[in-house]
Amino acid sequence: MKILVTGGTGFIGSAVIRLAVARGHSVINVDALTYAACLENVASVANSPLYAFEQADIRKHAALERIVASHQPEAVMHLAAESHVDRSIDGPADFIETNIIGTFNMLEVAREYWEHRGRPEGFRFHHISTDEVYGSLPPDPGVKFTEETPYDPRSPYSASKAGSDHLVRAWHETYGLPVVLTNCSNNYGPYHFPEKLIPVVILNALEDKPLPIYGDGSNVRDWLYVEDHADALLTVLEKGEVGRSYNIGGENECSNLELVQTICGILDRLRPREDGGTYADLITFVADRPGHDARYAIDPTRIREELGWCPSVTIEEGLERTVRWYLDNEAWWRPLLARKGVGERLGTGKAAP
Repeated sequence: MKILVTGGTGFIGSAVIRLAVARGHSVINVDALTYAACLENVASVANSPLYAFEQADIRKHAALERIVASHQPEAVMHLAAESHVDRSIDGPADFIETNIIGTFNMLEVAREYWEHRGRPEGFRFHHISTDEVYGSLPPDPGVKFTEETPYDPRSPYSASKAGSDHLVRAWHETYGLPVVLTNCSNNYGPYHFPEKLIPVVILNALEDKPLPIYGDGSNVRDWLYVEDHADALLTVLEKGEVGRSYNIGGENECSNLELVQTICGILDRLRPREDGGTYADLITFVADRPGHDARYAIDPTRIREELGWCPSVTIEEGLERTVRWYLDNEAWWRPLLARKGVGERLGTGKAAP
């Protein structure tokens, strides 16, 4: 299959591309190379005859039109998005322009192409989204997000992704565009850009810096290993029912405090501190993020029963792999620390619009 992937130099997009090429798919990577992009993420496939790269901004309709006409994909996997909640609080405009207007452009270009090609039945537009569109869950472990959970976004980021989800469904209902949608829980793993919690904790620990945790650390997330997620996304693309959405979760719930303590324990074993202390001594509680959702948890029954997918990596195994990867790949992450906003406290809502 020839797949056009947007946002393919990002964290999740690059994992999808690496796996797709390994499975023999032809991939066109469309990426604007914004601050969180990293071409090294796809270096392992860059010389493959199955891989092509096009630098383009999804907010530019004409560029997308040219790329789609030139490469003639059989499917689109739309991952390009502004994704950092804290940055959305400080500067929401980029999130509206990229996540909503950019998705509109992708839908229109895909629709025009699909119609021009005679509306082929095998064409797919796969929109990749987040569980954050559902809002926050109560602490009851029996309550989880399903595909029928009403949308209740609480941040500019989640609101922009909710808007893009609605556009995708509307293009299916109105124009018949063959779409599938997925909403995932928090991803982690190799190549995770160092502004998100897990890489921040690992890299701060290695430099004996404070390990910041919002509020009291009780916020709960369902953690999904990124390579499991890539496998799920390709499964939905190949087997998912047109017009249907699928929730993808790691079935690994834990609080932020528990997560950080687990990382500290792994680092204590793999890279002991020179003073003989534990990395957990560096944990520092900081003012909470405005509108911080208390709990996310995915019910993955639909994707498991209908498509036969389930996660293969536990949180303990995944964190061990992730910590080892960062220890072994300083040449990848060290230059990224100099990029704008990395290592700074964002999401206070006090930045200029």
